[in-house]
Amino acid sequence: MDDASDRLLTAIQGFAEPLVTDMGMELVEVQFRREGHGWVLRFFIDKEGGIAIDDCAAVSRQISAYLEVEDLISHAYHLEVSSPGLERPLKKRTDFTRYVDRLVRIKLREPMGEQRVLVGTLLGLEGDAVLLAQEGETIQIDMENIARARLTL
Repeated sequence: MDDASDRLLTAIQGFAEPLVTDMGMELVEVQFRREGHGWVLRFFIDKEGGIAIDDCAAVSRQISAYLEVEDLISHAYHLEVSSPGLERPLKKRTDFTRYVDRLVRIKLREPMGEQRVLVGTLLGLEGDAVLLAQEGETIQIDMENIARARLTL
């Protein structure tokens, strides 16, 4: 992504996060990318007990109204709001404590030994390290070394 796209995503996330929080939900992730049918601005939201279609519709209306007024995106795009699903990404520190005892998949920036992808049971956080149980062993992964992490099945 280029600097302009980064700035746009940062601006969109900046207004959307408090808006979604005020609605009693969490903004998990925002994506803006070109796909087969054109540009897609996608918001993933979550809350205790899960997201319903009405939640997605309400957030979509709020975000749509804001984007129309602010006119941040100069070209046509599709707006999508959905749940992060069963394999939701883990991005914030709180995600790594909320989903303890769940199976996770972590992609590393720098390999640990021969491994660049680790799958194991999330044990939580210790300082700036994510603790992962893998084959009876506890592995510490520095948060700075995590490229991507998500729940897995």
